[in-house]
Amino acid sequence: MARIAYLVSSAKEIELADGSRHTTGYFAEEAVKPYDRFVDAGAEVVVLTPDGEPPFADPYGLESFFHYPEEDQDFFASVARTFHHDPDDIRITLHQNTELGLVAARRIAERLKARGLSPAEAHALVSKAAKIAWRQDRQLADVMVDDGLDGGLPAEEIRAAVAELDAASRQLAADRKARLDAIPGFRQPTSLAGLSDAQLAEFDAVFAPGGHGPMVDLADNPDVARLLKVLHDKQAPIAALCHGPALLLSAPEREDGQWLFDGYRLTCFTDEEEDQTVPGKLGLPWYVDTALKNAGAVFDDGPSAWVSHVVVDRNLITGQNPASTEATADALLKAVGQR
Repeated sequence: MARIAYLVSSAKEIELADGSRHTTGYFAEEAVKPYDRFVDAGAEVVVLTPDGEPPFADPYGLESFFHYPEEDQDFFASVARTFHHDPDDIRITLHQNTELGLVAARRIAERLKARGLSPAEAHALVSKAAKIAWRQDRQLADVMVDDGLDGGLPAEEIRAAVAELDAASRQLAADRKARLDAIPGFRQPTSLAGLSDAQLAEFDAVFAPGGHGPMVDLADNPDVARLLKVLHDKQAPIAALCHGPALLLSAPEREDGQWLFDGYRLTCFTDEEEDQTVPGKLGLPWYVDTALKNAGAVFDDGPSAWVSHVVVDRNLITGQNPASTEATADALLKAVGQR
């Protein structure tokens, strides 16, 4: 049975570039999905925070648009692929993904099929409307109603599909928060600072979920440095997701004077993605992407923002963004031989 150090930030605020304070913490989806995946695989998961204080779920990470049901996300991915022949040319911004109702495409398509359209016809119609909405920065429902692409659906049914998605997403966010609140380790985590090097060596791997919290208390932390060195010395897997790779900035130097992960290929939440977030727009004092490059990382991001992308280099496993959550967790399970 693998013993995984589940390292979560306990930060509740981050200082912005202008000196003001902004609420932060860990991202719920990035915390709950890997935790449950590891437990279900039979691993022993020990929740750690730097100081033993309970971690705090970032309210921003509990917004409904970060919790679209997977069947809706998957259907929209198939719609987005119709926008261009080359998927590398598709750029879906966070604004488009969250504010234009595009992810409601599946629920609208289901209503179109109930009106007699074939699955292929329904998919083609919502794809055409979604492409217009994407290009013109318009609401999907407005495009379908105003541009004659309703397929016979009354406007109220189209808008009801969008509202239904929003309600389902809010419920999923609430369910995930409730699940995290029920995990004993999230209520009473182990203090990383209180563990000796010998105790750290008992772990077979470490995993750090994201949220902006890791930028506050994992990026320049001597106890994180101890954990990384102990695990790296025995080539145990070190995995981090989204902003979680900020913990790598705590890594000590090697004997040759270089950063411990100098020359390693890795990824994290990119500067492009950060510029689209609320904290990014408010102004962060530094970005994880740039900081890791400056430290000596060989940065490897996905073909576009917000798509799943995981990089494995030796014992280092990194995931780019929330969409990379499951794949990053699965890569760690594979590395510890439990998948």
